[in-house]
Amino acid sequence: MATNISKIKTSRSAQKKFESLSPFEIKNELIQLADENAQKSTGIMLNAGRGNPNWIATIPREAFFLFGQFALDECRRTMDVAGGMAGIVQDKTGIAKRFETFLSEGKKSPGLELLKKTYQYGIKQHQFEADAWVREMVEASMGFNYPVPDRMLAHIEPIVQDYLLQEMCAGKPPKGKYDIFAVEGGTAAMCYIFDSLMQNFLIKKGDKIALLVPTFTPYIEIPHLDRYSFDVVNITASSVAKNGFHTWHYPDAEIDKLKDPAIKIAFVINPSNPPSTAFPAKTLKRIADIVKKDNPGLMVITDDVYGTFVPGFVSLMAALPYNTLTVYSFSKYFGCTGWRLGAIALHQKNVFDDKISALGDKQKKELHNRYETISLQPEKIKFIDRLVADSRQVALNHTAGLSLPQQFQMMLFASFCLLDTNNQYKKLTQELVNKRLKLLWDGMGIEMVPDVMRAGYYSEIDVMVGANHFYGPELAQWLKDNFEPVDVVFRLAEKTSIVLLNGGGFGGPEWSIRVSLANLPTESYSKIGKGIREILMEYVTAWENSKK
Repeated sequence: MATNISKIKTSRSAQKKFESLSPFEIKNELIQLADENAQKSTGIMLNAGRGNPNWIATIPREAFFLFGQFALDECRRTMDVAGGMAGIVQDKTGIAKRFETFLSEGKKSPGLELLKKTYQYGIKQHQFEADAWVREMVEASMGFNYPVPDRMLAHIEPIVQDYLLQEMCAGKPPKGKYDIFAVEGGTAAMCYIFDSLMQNFLIKKGDKIALLVPTFTPYIEIPHLDRYSFDVVNITASSVAKNGFHTWHYPDAEIDKLKDPAIKIAFVINPSNPPSTAFPAKTLKRIADIVKKDNPGLMVITDDVYGTFVPGFVSLMAALPYNTLTVYSFSKYFGCTGWRLGAIALHQKNVFDDKISALGDKQKKELHNRYETISLQPEKIKFIDRLVADSRQVALNHTAGLSLPQQFQMMLFASFCLLDTNNQYKKLTQELVNKRLKLLWDGMGIEMVPDVMRAGYYSEIDVMVGANHFYGPELAQWLKDNFEPVDVVFRLAEKTSIVLLNGGGFGGPEWSIRVSLANLPTESYSKIGKGIREILMEYVTAWENSKK
């Protein structure tokens, strides 16, 4: 019996009701419980339930605000009215020379240096015409026009493409170019992609899809909405190390499920969330070989937001460029969740466009009617441009696109890393999360299995694996018989004021918990590790007492 364990406020029956909710909804209840406990004790609430980082990239922001001073002066050159009114920049010549003067006369700072190098990068690497390049930056920073082109500004797109190819392809991109659609963060990208896949008959209600799990909760929830009702095949990261602990890699037998040609699309987060582990080279190759030999029409959506936290990261956009549409968010790496900066990247030669070209006459006619108001040849609109149009219900395509100041800040984040040839910023972020990860596991008193593919942005801890490893199957069965899987996170909140999310809500093991290594002061993670150990040892003590 479990009567030997201390009581908590949230009963087992109440926990069962919460298990039907998303982890992000359960979190609200956990925060309230943790806060109540903190008020009764001398402790403080530690909320490691959300992935919002507690650092920011300073130099690109400094460059953003510094350039704004130049841009405002340029606007005042056109019109300057007392009371706070200026004009929009009309000059097409001379602006680059004035910018060069601004750079030479400005007070030296990291932000000024980034602006100088970014300006030179565009001219040297992409042969930008200097006046047009600076004028676009002024227009973007001031935001005085609609986005034109609507998908992404002409000078900003190639710089963001360079960044993605550097970071997602380990600097060895496939041949050919990618088109980029700047979007309001990764969540907007997900919404746009699901919608356009349906609108363009690339997938239909009830189709079979593959979902690589554990995964970010919305990828689990969206396919089951009535509009989609997809037949979901889970591909599970079920590999374990010799000590029985999860490696969070995918065994060949799971990856081989993609051989089924009935699977139309695969949704991937790489590195994963919450296990925070990237595909090794052999998994990338196996997926590429399967697509080539068994399922050439497979569409792959890969969300690679955590890729920059893995040294030498390689995305499926590099291993399988024809079949892969890539989603990337700047939010985690640069500490800019509030900016809502994301990008969708698609190779110019891709399966999505070819599938649209191969549709039947009836479907092609429907799509012609859908897009005929924005093109004289709607059948030639590329899929990525259909994403843009669909994001504004087609009829409002003329006002589509990410706001220009957002695009400008995105470009500065990208150029910052392109010009950081020593990877100084990358080392800082990777060292920070890995230090926190070590403190967490040391606090639990468990040796962590090394893995070069681990991002370290999150850590997923399976209580059942620990129970089996240290105490055997008897304890594991006792836990199952006497507690709900979410008891761990409720007990942590109520007794230690620590808020973590339940891993089962991410399609992971039911008894696992997710810790964000991003959003708390570094020293907090030792306390969280010790708090987890405290709760786990309370189970062990109660179990041992129950046998007496």
